[in-house]
Amino acid sequence: MVSKSQHPADNHDLIRVQGARENNLKDVSVEIPKRRLTVFTGVSGSGKSSLVFGTIAAESQRLINETYSAFVQGFMPTLDRPEVDVLQGLTTAIIVDQERLVGNPRSTVGTVTDANAMLRVLWSRLGKPFVGPPQAFAFNVPSVRAAGSITVEKGAGKAEKVVFTRTGGMCPRCEGMGSVSDIDLSQLYDDTKSLNEGALSIPGYSMDGWYGRIFRGCGFFDPDKPIRKFTKKELHDLLHKEPTKIKVDGINLTYAGLIPTIQKSFLSKDVDALQPHIRAFVERAVTFATCPECGGTRLSEAARSSKIKGKNIADACAMQISDLAAWVRGLDQPSVAPLLSALRHTLDSFVEIGLGYLSLDRPTGTLSGGEAQRTKMIGHLGSSLTDVTYVFDEPTIGLHPHDIQRMNDLLLRLRDKGNTVLVVEHKPETIAIADHVVDLGPGAGTAGGEVVFEGTVDGLRASGTLTGRHLSDRISLKRSVRKPSGVMKVRGARTHNLKNVDVDIPLGVLVVVTGVAGSGKSSLIHGSVSGRDGVVSVDQAPIRGSRRSNPATYTDLLEPIRKAFAKANNVKPALFSANSEGACPTCNGAGVIYTDLAMMAGVTTVCEDCEGKRFQASVLEYRFGGRNIAEVLDLPVKDAVDFFGAGKARTPAAHAILQRMADVGLGYLRLGQPLTTLSGGERQRLKLATHMGEDGGVYVLDEPTTGLHLADLEQLLGLLDRLVDSGKSVIVIEHHQAVMAHADWIIDLGPGAGHDGGRIVFEGTPADLVAAKSTLTGEHLAAFVGSRPKAVPSR
Repeated sequence: MVSKSQHPADNHDLIRVQGARENNLKDVSVEIPKRRLTVFTGVSGSGKSSLVFGTIAAESQRLINETYSAFVQGFMPTLDRPEVDVLQGLTTAIIVDQERLVGNPRSTVGTVTDANAMLRVLWSRLGKPFVGPPQAFAFNVPSVRAAGSITVEKGAGKAEKVVFTRTGGMCPRCEGMGSVSDIDLSQLYDDTKSLNEGALSIPGYSMDGWYGRIFRGCGFFDPDKPIRKFTKKELHDLLHKEPTKIKVDGINLTYAGLIPTIQKSFLSKDVDALQPHIRAFVERAVTFATCPECGGTRLSEAARSSKIKGKNIADACAMQISDLAAWVRGLDQPSVAPLLSALRHTLDSFVEIGLGYLSLDRPTGTLSGGEAQRTKMIGHLGSSLTDVTYVFDEPTIGLHPHDIQRMNDLLLRLRDKGNTVLVVEHKPETIAIADHVVDLGPGAGTAGGEVVFEGTVDGLRASGTLTGRHLSDRISLKRSVRKPSGVMKVRGARTHNLKNVDVDIPLGVLVVVTGVAGSGKSSLIHGSVSGRDGVVSVDQAPIRGSRRSNPATYTDLLEPIRKAFAKANNVKPALFSANSEGACPTCNGAGVIYTDLAMMAGVTTVCEDCEGKRFQASVLEYRFGGRNIAEVLDLPVKDAVDFFGAGKARTPAAHAILQRMADVGLGYLRLGQPLTTLSGGERQRLKLATHMGEDGGVYVLDEPTTGLHLADLEQLLGLLDRLVDSGKSVIVIEHHQAVMAHADWIIDLGPGAGHDGGRIVFEGTPADLVAAKSTLTGEHLAAFVGSRPKAVPSR
């Protein structure tokens, strides 16, 4: 009942979810208070992301998309309605996830946060000499000149000659890229062969398809003549000819030289976003060097000539943001006071959120997942929007314990503006500030998908759930540590902000490299260690995969399984691949049929012929160890370990891969589960399981605790111990105090971030770091560990 004093509109203070069945959720019903901070906890794979992102946020975005015209919806991503009975009380959802900011090569920290746009206006108003409007300082706008005649419709109407100019800020030499590419011609073709003999070695350039018809019919050269015998003009036409209209067999086509075509199709995209075989070709055939004309600033000479207080706009973008914020505060110009105020707020937000060590000219493709997520937050901090739902995916990733408090303050500020804040998180420091907690479990995968606790943080601690029991976990320091078997020397490391660092990294032990975000950890390890022989590096680069990709295909597990099925049934291995001969012809092995409804959202339905199993009925009659291929791919990893480990289905090659997947805590994953349904932490551990099979003496792991529940930490520490005890050297870049306490040796960088970091502030054992308390890391580790070290036998 609504009280007489309460307005009916004030009664809608809950988001109600009933009967959610997305992914592994089992008819979940939950009530989430609005304008409060709710944290969703539970082991990795328990269903947190399925509830928060796959159900609540997805439906909110779908409903908002439906308010646009059908024409506009045609350009937007189509979202299916989530599997849920009732969703009430939804508000506009803004998702701040960990997806990398992979824009085009001209995308920088400044362009994605509007800071660049404000600086361009500032220089167009205050810069001396004046060179033009804001676009004259934009490195993605080229300068244009045109001349012609126009007819003015007045009186008799006479033609007048007009000259049109537009001043842009793009460097004409590198076209705003900051680097120029030099192509190694020997990687494009074999000059001893003719085109018809297959001289071209560029991916996708086959003489059997359209390219063959164009090269044979263009008439610019003889396709049967070896390339080394081409005249100067023929070679120029093959390599450099600008796009030209030609007619081949009565069809109008466009011919362009190899180099302009490669630049347009391959080099205009971010290298990391290319398909693996194309990326390998680009890395092999193309060398990138800093543009000699603009010095890597991307800007034209005119844009660089205009200055404010002795600095041009390129100088400002290259400054560390914390320094730039101080410089902007020193500008006192009443004519642009509102602009300066907005710019100061944006730059101060960077510093407040712990990204003051970045510069505005930093390419977005080089940011880590955690940095990308915090960069997306910048725009929301000053937003006038209220009563919206902010959805965060582990916002503490990549943050030192010292920085987590700042992130907590930002989450509370968003809440206090009248917003609903939903956070998926494992860190106890962030769980502690929640107004409301929803704990999912009790296990992962099929053993999860249920709400095991709802209530306050104190209630969670006393609840006896897996999260509640581990919330106050602390780990003690070791009494003794392993003795190193040797050292890896790093001398004069100067990558990014490193200041001529010399360090001896012990081998044969567990080394943890730590320090605040931006202190130079990744620069030291990835810049000076990862590329060496015998080093296996497991970074945080995302796993790319389509809906057809799954753990079995990604880890190459499917190969021994297919061969085992083929041998047992005396048929071809290709029958047991859903992407090959065994695929269901109706859905082409996808398991679902996508129906495009033109302007309306498309519909995905389970294939009626194969019932989502992806294989032809005849293939499912073949059995191995009593199961068909679809039943094997439906097994969780822990069951598959037993299935392939003994008995009639014993397959050592498959068992070895499965054992590694179980070792990294993925025992609950189904072998055929689409990669698109895996969380970020699950994908990184899947990558770790794959790399563990490689031969290497040194393993480099970049924040392996990402997405890991408190209860799974022990398993991870056990895995690291097993790697070291098997004779490997393990180097871990990590912020988690439990991993630091478990280390044999700690290398701490700092003391701050950006130009305030880049030095080694401590080297030694965890016990020495705690005793000294001389660094931020030492203080936080001392507060975390138990008072008495636990007894560990000497190694």
